[in-house]
Formats: sequence, structure tokens, C-alpha cells
Amino acid sequence: MTDMPDFLRIDTSRRSVSLDARHPGFYGDPNAVYAALHAQCPTFYWEEQKQWFFTGYDHVNALLRDRRFGRQILHIASREELCLAPPCEHTRHFDAAERHSLLEIEPPEHTRLRTLVNRAFVSRHVEKMKPEIEALAHGLIDRFEQDGRTELLSSFADIIPVTMIARMIGIPEEMGPQLLKWSHAYVGMYMFKRTREDELAADQAAREFADYVRSIIDERRREPKDDLLSHMIHTEHKGQYLTDDELISTTIVLLNAGHEATVHQIGNSVRVILESGKDPAPLFQDEKSTERTVEETLRICAPVHIFQRWALESTEIDGIPFKRGDKVSLILAAANLDPAKFTEPLVFKPERAEAPNLSFGAGIHFCIGAPLARLELNIVLPLLFKRLPGLRIDKKPMVKDVYHFHGLERLDLAW
Repeated sequence: MTDMPDFLRIDTSRRSVSLDARHPGFYGDPNAVYAALHAQCPTFYWEEQKQWFFTGYDHVNALLRDRRFGRQILHIASREELCLAPPCEHTRHFDAAERHSLLEIEPPEHTRLRTLVNRAFVSRHVEKMKPEIEALAHGLIDRFEQDGRTELLSSFADIIPVTMIARMIGIPEEMGPQLLKWSHAYVGMYMFKRTREDELAADQAAREFADYVRSIIDERRREPKDDLLSHMIHTEHKGQYLTDDELISTTIVLLNAGHEATVHQIGNSVRVILESGKDPAPLFQDEKSTERTVEETLRICAPVHIFQRWALESTEIDGIPFKRGDKVSLILAAANLDPAKFTEPLVFKPERAEAPNLSFGAGIHFCIGAPLARLELNIVLPLLFKRLPGLRIDKKPMVKDVYHFHGLERLDLAW
């Protein structure tokens, strides 16, 4: 790479990279950096993060499925054995909320929890929500269609995923704005270079979130309804019911994961389509073309960029030795841009018939909400472009400083 930006240094001889994740040049356009890494150092040690990272499609895809790596490590080793620092007192509520998270646990607990939840998210069940999603999207567009302009995230993208996941779980829709506030504070814990203030805000959000969910659990115990929360409370698996702590963790992760990434993806997708200069009509002319367009936006502008894994045993990947307790990171968004798998990987090409994107992960931790997210995207994107002909970007989009998530702060549109 000839013109290396000042926030990136690549030492190919040591497979070492220095990269400032909070630099606007990076989080504003991470794909350009991923292209440089693919060209020079697809497996690298990120100096600032003190960890090995993988960007190659085959490595990322394999590691997501590799049972020698897992989302947790303390089920097989103690903190003392691994020389891990004790938990922080000021994040104890966040840690408690994460303790039984589907995203953070391994079998057999993961299998039991996922089995109880999975039925609600299978495609045939999610498909029944199509009329509701369409009605909600039409209603929101009705509010701003005559204005000739809107800020899409606040008027549309923020509202649809959180409303649908709240309905599904059984949380009152009017809680939507509060759920968004809790979620935004909660995911601050996943940011690179998070501050103590970020951690305190996440811990407070986790405490308030958990207290609220506990009150809803008490209601559903007394009066079950036809919703996912009632199903989780009253259904047994091999003679066992979920504990309150498991119910709280699962509900929080479903609410967060069920909307945060999809909000980002709606904004990212609209932006990439408009910036491509392509005529939207052929992109959404039928169900098949819509699906291909949606998958290509997921490939080129994924909302979640990194998943981490613990090495559960000593092993070697791509010539790098790992011992039990080492942590590795997989950059899903970079794997989606691997030139070994995708021709002209930085170009938006909905007609692609290449490798499937890895934006929802793979293996036992494949995103349980993928069918719902895909359905929402396949409905709302065509609707937006059909209802608002001449749609265009009105002001330069603002990207959120939330790496390793990738989404917009604002998307001002006009038509």
C-alpha cells in the first residue's frame, strides 16, 4: 500500500499492525483498511488490542465453527489459572446480565437456552410477522412522505426493529424509546477504547434493564400471554425451567441483538445503494433480486464487525500457536471482503453469485435473529425506494464512533 494513512502501520515481517480504532479515517471507512490488510497481512497481531486477528474468509469461517474455540473459558479453567484480573466491581450489574447470555455461553447451557428460544425465530414462524412489518413501515413513511426529507434513523430505522422484537418478546411497544436508550448505553461495553464513563453508563443500563425485565417476568408468571417471554417462562427442557437470571440475560440479549444491528443495517444499506448510483428499481424488481440486493449490502457494510473466541486448548492456526486461555478475534466484515472469495470486493455488485456473507456468523453461535433481520430488510428496503422515488442523500452521512459496530449517527435524505 503506497499511501498508508497515519493511523495505520503494517509490519508484514512481524505480522504486526498498529491501528487506531477510534480514528475517524478508520471507523468512517473500515473497508479501505481491510483491503490493505488483505493485501499485506490478513492474519495479524493488533498492537493496541494486544490480540491476534483474522480477516481471511476461510480462517474466519472455520474458526466460527471450530469447537477448539469458544465464547467462554471460565467453564473449563479458573481466573487464577488463566491469570485473569478479578471482575470489576463497577460493572457487576453488566456482568450479571451477561452471565447467561446466549452470545457468551457454551454447551450444554447454550444448547438448553437456544432450544427454548429457537422456535420463535425459525423462518416459518417469523414469516407470519410480514404483514405487521409492512404495516409499521408504511405507517412511518406516511408521517414524513409529504415533507420531502427526513433523517432516516430517527424516523424509520430506529423504530421498526425495536418495535418488532418488543412485540415478539412481549414488551409493551411504548417502552421502545427507553429500550433504545438502555441498548445504546449497554453496547458501549463492546467499544474499543471504552472509557470508565462508558462502563458506568453500561452498568447502570444493565441494572435498570434487568429490574424492568424482572417486573415483566413476574407479570407473565401470574398472567401468561401468547409471547416469547411467556413461552420461555413456562416451557421446560428435559425437566428444567429457565431461572430468573437466565430469563433476564436471554431477554436482554434478544432485545439488544434483535434491533441494534438491524438499525445499523437499514441505514448502511440505504446509504450504500444510494452511493452506488445504481437504479433502485431493478434491485427490488422481484423477491429474488431483493434478496440478492439485501445479501450484498450485508456483505459490503456489515453492522457487526468482530466476534471474539477463547482458545479452549492449545492449537495452531495459520502458523500462529495459541495456548488455552488465549483470546482471538475474527473480523467478519473483513472476511466478507476477501479478494480470494469475492471479485472486486469493495464494489457493490448485487448480481454476485459467490460465497455467502458471514455477517451473521456461523456455527452454534450463528445469529438466532437472522431470519427476522433478513425479513425486515427484505420488506423495508424495497418499500422505502418504492414509496420515495428520487430518494437521495441530502447531507454527508455521519458514521458512529462505535467500532466494532458499524452504523450511522445520521442519514439525512431528500426526494
